[in-house]
Amino acid sequence: MCVLVFIPPSAYHMDRVSFRSDTVLSDVHLLLPNTCHLMSCLNGVGQPVFVSKFRILRGGNGGDCAADLGSLGEEGENGDTAINPQTPLDEDGDLDVVRRPRDPIKDRVGVYPVILSQAEVASDQDEEDEEKQQEVIRIEHTMATPLEDVGKQVWRGAFLLADFILSQPTMFKGATVLELGAGTGLTSIVMATVAKMVYCTDIGEDLLNMCQRNVALNKHLTEPTGGDIKVRQLDWMADDLCTDSESDFSWTEEDVAELHDKTSFLLAADVCYDDDLTDAFFRTVYRITSHLCKPSTVYLSIEKRLNFTLRHMDVSCEAYDHFRHCLAELQGMADGKMKYTIKQLENFFPQFLQYERVDQLELWKITSSPLQTSAEEV
Repeated sequence: MCVLVFIPPSAYHMDRVSFRSDTVLSDVHLLLPNTCHLMSCLNGVGQPVFVSKFRILRGGNGGDCAADLGSLGEEGENGDTAINPQTPLDEDGDLDVVRRPRDPIKDRVGVYPVILSQAEVASDQDEEDEEKQQEVIRIEHTMATPLEDVGKQVWRGAFLLADFILSQPTMFKGATVLELGAGTGLTSIVMATVAKMVYCTDIGEDLLNMCQRNVALNKHLTEPTGGDIKVRQLDWMADDLCTDSESDFSWTEEDVAELHDKTSFLLAADVCYDDDLTDAFFRTVYRITSHLCKPSTVYLSIEKRLNFTLRHMDVSCEAYDHFRHCLAELQGMADGKMKYTIKQLENFFPQFLQYERVDQLELWKITSSPLQTSAEEV
């Protein structure tokens, strides 16, 4: 199976990256069939570009329905997703979501990594199957990148947040949404199937170009619902939005006005893995939410990664600990302007995408609202 995708010259350097001691590999593709062969290819060519296909399992149970890709749920009268009546329930009548695949080979058939090169041509089989791909998300990405390029990989935190969006279509219907640190854009694409406008943001021209290509690859999902995605640059280390007209991903005056006037939700998937970036992220959340015209809600997914450190001579998770510290500081902020309420959400919502929903995956809700000043109250 081959896919024809044009890779611009600016992305050629990704094919020449060699594996280094600081290489980071996402867990999303680790349990694929023929993984040994896949990793041999990776070691042989350096750092290729892939397109992976992820089917949306409308039955709402990714781990259990993966072997039967035709087991999709039905839509209700108002267009919301209805859980398949055959979906297994526990003794209390709650949805019994399988957290881990029982058979790694059998249960991973819904994920298709395709190594891309300029010489490849789209196969007739792909064209024949095009009509069957309406529930498939196609994501161009890389694997095994240095830490500074992890945004080009696909991570489980994006799938967790996407599952939450797909389980709450009414909540986000018609909304204007901002995603911070969008990476490949998977979560923004899922959000655009229910929201009216999604600002998909990150930094780095090559990453933003990759994200833009992914938006184009998934128009079959967003166009029928009328959702729009704008890929924009948003640097957490900068004080202002990029409005330089010479930049391909700059903000227009209309964008900035719509962002401030209409945004009601912010998203971030697995972006707190470095203390400096985490600090910058929370500063950005404060700066943006304090300029919005109405109260907003931030949904933030994170994977708690445990590591053995020589400093502690024990297993710890320093990046996660710093994240929790920043959450506490945000909630305890007393600047007289904004109020933030923090809550961790249970991961009991249905699983629509196929990945391993490990216990270390968490979803947090941050509610922001402006405080009334005494002058306004008079």
